[in-house]
Amino acid sequence: MPLSPAQQRNLERSLNVAVLDRELLILEIFAQRAKSSEGKLQVEVAQLEHLATRLVRGWTHLERQRGGLGKTGGPGEKQIELDRRLIGARVKRLRERLKALGKQRRTQRRSRARRDVFSVSLVGYTNAGKSTLFNALTRAGSYAADQLFATLDTTSRRCFVPGELEVVVSDTVGFIRGLPHQLVDAFKSTLEESIEADLLLHVVDAASPARDAQMGEVGRVLTEIGAADVPRLLVFNKIDAMDRAASVERDVCGTIRAVFLSAATGDGIEFLREAIAERVRDSRSVSAESLSTSGIPTPAAGSAVVVK
Repeated sequence: MPLSPAQQRNLERSLNVAVLDRELLILEIFAQRAKSSEGKLQVEVAQLEHLATRLVRGWTHLERQRGGLGKTGGPGEKQIELDRRLIGARVKRLRERLKALGKQRRTQRRSRARRDVFSVSLVGYTNAGKSTLFNALTRAGSYAADQLFATLDTTSRRCFVPGELEVVVSDTVGFIRGLPHQLVDAFKSTLEESIEADLLLHVVDAASPARDAQMGEVGRVLTEIGAADVPRLLVFNKIDAMDRAASVERDVCGTIRAVFLSAATGDGIEFLREAIAERVRDSRSVSAESLSTSGIPTPAAGSAVVVK
């Protein structure tokens, strides 16, 4: 349960230490983990919006009586309103900068789309091993650690899968139960990578006792951001912690629906590459069929295709 401003203030007075509720703690962790300019802006927006909801109780040392006319409103009331205006103006400026950065990100996505590059986005509960898996697939050397929200900034790298097929893999921020609404709203531009992806790799900590609940929470957040209909492939990570061999599971149509692997040891990574290649081939087969039924000529078998 989140603490009210009064509860937080009373606890701090009694304990003589700073008190953080769950929401504020998550915001503090995000602030420490953000590395890129966009990530820092997103976290600051979320922090300011959280602060704006707690100003009413923040000025107990000032008079806050509501007056009638003229200057009888009281200095406390003026201070609170001034702070709200300052916070509102700052948030507006930050959102304008985030909007510009989001425009750059959309331009990059359009460039990839023109080159017909298949895009894959890693999603999952925090600390499920997404960054470790990202490094195993792309050899990017991104920061990965056994901690909450080790990655906040979306990183994209090229990855080659069987058949010399090129895909772009993006690592995204991890989800958590009850993720503060301010963070979901602030990180929407980053989470657009998941919305616009051709395939989502839902990375799951297979050894976690709360695995099913975590999977449900990820599904809820994906629905909230509008990515519920994006094709998904389950990736059960950390099999080295549960003494299970790397393997795949197929659906009734024979398509790989889940891969069991260990990103830390590399066991099963080849299965994941094959599963991604399978999805790329299926996607291009569907695209070619759509072009054929629409009357647009498709290249003949064996003919050369030049991609610029």
